[in-house]
Amino acid sequence: MLHPFKGNMDVAALERFVEERGPATIPVVFVTITNNSGGGQPVSLANLRAVRAVCDRFGLPLFLDACRFAENAWFIKVREEGQAGRQVVDIVREIASLADGMTMSAKKDGLANIGGWLAMNDDGLAEQCRNVLILTEGFVTYGGLAGRDLEAVAQGLREVVDEDYLRYRIRSTAYLGEALAADGIPVVQPIGGHAVYLDARALLPHVPPLQYPGQALAVALFVEGGIRGSEIGTVMFGRHPDGTESPAAMDLVRLAIPRRTYTQSHVDYVIEVVRYVAARAGELRGYRIVTEPPALRHFTARFAPLA
Repeated sequence: MLHPFKGNMDVAALERFVEERGPATIPVVFVTITNNSGGGQPVSLANLRAVRAVCDRFGLPLFLDACRFAENAWFIKVREEGQAGRQVVDIVREIASLADGMTMSAKKDGLANIGGWLAMNDDGLAEQCRNVLILTEGFVTYGGLAGRDLEAVAQGLREVVDEDYLRYRIRSTAYLGEALAADGIPVVQPIGGHAVYLDARALLPHVPPLQYPGQALAVALFVEGGIRGSEIGTVMFGRHPDGTESPAAMDLVRLAIPRRTYTQSHVDYVIEVVRYVAARAGELRGYRIVTEPPALRHFTARFAPLA
């Protein structure tokens, strides 16, 4: 049986880490809901409660990267024991109650085109953040955003917890993932909420991780069909602070589905393109990095194909 909450934090590993490093060296514990870099997988309420207990024991603040909080709440409702009878909005409230603060890009579950926010329970820390905001972005009532964008975020937060919307959203993503899996194309399962993740390392076993199979697959999808995916693998996670490089745990290509944008025919086209590229996977070659920035290279690095 597939684990329904593969985005859960390893609580035992968290405890060991805090004990080894010491609480004084750790400013905050972050949990991402859903876990984007791990295949769009959700986090259970039980896991959040357990992480909260560890944070309380060591006196550490718990923050959420809550870009996809509503999708995570939907997965809790349909997958976690004892949660089926609850409303999504109530699950969201409990998720928030377990945290000391949160960050969010409102372009995700905020259903907006731009914007986001930082929220916290600590009034003193909030005051420091507001002062930085005024210096760098704008006053606290707009934070560098136009009024219409603030209204869009507010409306998006109302709409995103609508269960009919969430049911359709999650099912649309599953439609893509299930079709690819039925064709034997390796994807991360269970299918996540906002994206389908192709396992590039499994599809391109002849391309070593340090030749970036995820990047090779993403390029092929764009060249063959104009499908824009995102490498989540050794390009994103392989470089270490000392300049050395090693393979990431996985080499994935994320096919994120913009909300309220595509029809079923669009998704069927994506399926056709992925099938076409997968049938010719053995012809794909790896890439090398030509230039890269000191940090966050997966955004702006430049690549060249290997012979």
